[in-house]
Amino acid sequence: MGQYQLAQLKRYDPEAIAQYYRFRPLLAVARAFKIVWLFAGFIFGLKWDDWRDREEENKLKRAVQLRQLLTDLGPTFIKVGQALSTRPDLVRKDFLDELVKLQDQLPAFEQEIAFRTIEAELGRSVEEVYSQISPQPVAAASLGQVYRARLHSGEEVAVKVQRPNLRPTITLDLYLMRWAASWLSPWLPLNLGHDLRMIVDEFGTKLFEEIDYLNEGRNAEKFATNFRNDPHVKVPLIYWRYTNTRVLTLEWINGFKLNDTTSIQAAGLNTDELIQIGVTAGLQQLLEHGFFHADPHPGNLFAMPDGRMAYIDFGMMDQLDERTKETLVDAIVHLVNKDYDELAEDYVKLGFLTPDTDIRPIIPALEAVWGSAIGKNVGDFNFKTITDSYSELMYDYPFRVPSKFALIIRSLITQEGIALSLNPDFKIIEVAYPYVARRLLTGETPELRRRLLNLLFKNGKFQWQRLEDLLDIASADDSFDILPTAQLGLQYLLSEEGKYLRQQLVMALTEDDRLHTAEVQRIWNLVKDEIQPARLFDAAIGAIANLSRERAAAILPTAVFSLIATPDRER
Repeated sequence: MGQYQLAQLKRYDPEAIAQYYRFRPLLAVARAFKIVWLFAGFIFGLKWDDWRDREEENKLKRAVQLRQLLTDLGPTFIKVGQALSTRPDLVRKDFLDELVKLQDQLPAFEQEIAFRTIEAELGRSVEEVYSQISPQPVAAASLGQVYRARLHSGEEVAVKVQRPNLRPTITLDLYLMRWAASWLSPWLPLNLGHDLRMIVDEFGTKLFEEIDYLNEGRNAEKFATNFRNDPHVKVPLIYWRYTNTRVLTLEWINGFKLNDTTSIQAAGLNTDELIQIGVTAGLQQLLEHGFFHADPHPGNLFAMPDGRMAYIDFGMMDQLDERTKETLVDAIVHLVNKDYDELAEDYVKLGFLTPDTDIRPIIPALEAVWGSAIGKNVGDFNFKTITDSYSELMYDYPFRVPSKFALIIRSLITQEGIALSLNPDFKIIEVAYPYVARRLLTGETPELRRRLLNLLFKNGKFQWQRLEDLLDIASADDSFDILPTAQLGLQYLLSEEGKYLRQQLVMALTEDDRLHTAEVQRIWNLVKDEIQPARLFDAAIGAIANLSRERAAAILPTAVFSLIATPDRER
């Protein structure tokens, strides 16, 4: 494979890349020497400051040095810096302020090259495509740079132009990373070493997808379709007539980067509401749509003046299948239930443990990790606590991180990092729990209704406290309307599918030879202000009226018994 063929490589192919560099060892050696030399110099500088007791004096100098080092090493290492720039809990502030500049403040390449790329990709001159275009790029990122332009039809657009010679640079770095992963494997626990090359390959696959702007345009449209009914999420339009593999023309977004807290606050935007939009949208991507943004750093997310959040980069995306989404919800249910044996089975289904793993000794370890995390006040929970604990577990038990979940974990940690930059006291679980509670309570699919039943029943007994907790958590969100949920629950209760629940409800209300009116009273007190009894009664009459006479007769005893169990003063 020659240089030209390598530059034209459309998909990540580790064997083809390895074959190319295997016969060109000097290229690999020179690149490896540069990487080691630059990092060795940086580490020596830190140690020298420490020995001379000049860390505080030189901290800004070292932060700039780190940013320049990553910039000099190119796109692959810039991506690493971008990920670190979203972790204020892992990176000290002076380094953080410099790493943030890697998102869209990188050195630009020559305008002549950029305009030549536009003309080659679109097959016409720049003047024919755009009536106006900024003389300099408004942003320069790891893989390309962006110009602000206007079409002849009047629309204001952003024009992304890819950096030259990306594929040769990226393939060499991926080759070295894969070689390093192989070299490190014998020195790491079996589960970690086995996954290192898979993680590199997943990263390589996504990086190649990211440098195909046609693929990015398709991703943007799919993402927009998923959020078409969400008034809080904005996705820019793609102008396909002016888009190709290395040039992307999309709608211009006016807004503020999510780490620009000064501008966000000056615009009168509520940072907590922005956090909620971002976290909820992230959970929807994972648990509802299955199509998620794997690179949500602040340079890719904008707060708009009207309070919406805009996503502007769709190069690095991934898809979860239905089975994985369902298993993730199962894992959440089992976690809330503290069913750690079932949770261990979920880890097997998700690929964190192999099917032949003996999970019995792992169950107590899971209980120790999650029990301490969710047993604390919700405000004390964060992903760093969990990831740190799992890092220790992976040395003692055969856990492995599936390549797909490496992207998910990165996405979640990045989103938590963004939220922390907006509000240092933010805890992601405070938004995630209400979302999951709402999803389970609405139960719009048979699978979700089954999971709600698994949550509410344990060992054949109805868990009143869990229902009360779910309603309490969900109702804490002002956007949650309890009446539609009650209507859905009533429809399900009266359906053929709800036969089992009706039987279990009667048994639950009368178990231990007593009417459980106190439990019903507590739950009613949670929702009575949201549900007007007359409206709920009308909904019940409408639901029963739509049933056949036989079905009405079958469910009437349960309905009457439920009314009897409700305290008199509330009826």
